[in-house]
Amino acid sequence: MSSPRICFLLPCYNEEHALPITIEKIKDKFQALIHQGFLSSNSAILFVDDGSKDKTWEILASQSQNEPFLLVIRLSKNSGHQNALLAGLTEAYVLGFEAVITMDADLQDDIDVLEDFIKKFSEGYDIVYGVRSDRTTDSFFKRETALVFYKLMRLFGVPLVYNHADYRLMSRRAIEALLSFPERNLFLRGLVPLLGFPSTEVFYKRQQRVAGETKYPLKKMIAFALNGITSFSIQPIRWVTITGFVVFSISFLILLYALVKKITGETVSGWTSLIFSLWFLGGLILVSLGIIGEYIGRIYVEVKQRPRFFVEKREGRLFREKPHV
Repeated sequence: MSSPRICFLLPCYNEEHALPITIEKIKDKFQALIHQGFLSSNSAILFVDDGSKDKTWEILASQSQNEPFLLVIRLSKNSGHQNALLAGLTEAYVLGFEAVITMDADLQDDIDVLEDFIKKFSEGYDIVYGVRSDRTTDSFFKRETALVFYKLMRLFGVPLVYNHADYRLMSRRAIEALLSFPERNLFLRGLVPLLGFPSTEVFYKRQQRVAGETKYPLKKMIAFALNGITSFSIQPIRWVTITGFVVFSISFLILLYALVKKITGETVSGWTSLIFSLWFLGGLILVSLGIIGEYIGRIYVEVKQRPRFFVEKREGRLFREKPHV
């Protein structure tokens, strides 16, 4: 059986400090896998520059001139990590690779388990999830927020693989199926499990960043979680409806209580309870409108059907051989 033709896909944004280390390490691993017979010599490494503002593109373009297996594309602007992944998957699919392995450009995903991914693919699995065996390299805050994230997703019924980020292998037919999804609000961690093809897991220990700083601060993490929930669950809207019924029932009981007190001639002291009720109901209404607004905003984005990304530049031998791509 011949070795599979696989593409390693690494999206990056402002990674000028990490790239020199990352390129050397992934290149050494790539060549070792070819030498050991895990990969075809026609395999490739594809970097996607997600509109970086530093020297990321200059480093990648320069390296692609020296290495025939190194491919790089640059998006016209910062389109987000999920769109950068999709752009790379689209390019790899057009170039005819049998499978793609996506990973972070900071090499926190352990490249020493790449053999396990390829073995699972050779056994017939279309999707292989990289799952963290522990989170000891994360800060206390990162570990706790991640735990809350997965619990929330499970509560809302979002299909997720626990402790899996975007370190995964996808076969060509799995990528083809993924590309058929028209969503603009991308949440790949939820979309991939929906494909239904044979899948398995490879466990690994998360590494420290080779250089640079995280590109996922708290603000982006919250936006990512909201996108995942609103893309896959209408539970929040149902909770708004249920809360409305509960508040209505409570207010009806309070009304009956007030009427009874009025009939019996007892004075109803009410300033504190009135102010509390006003603030409580006002806040509840604003939160409810916000939740509904999140869904309406996403519908607004979806119906416009605007392109998710634009590829500005392509560099690499395969792109020169296939200029129509």
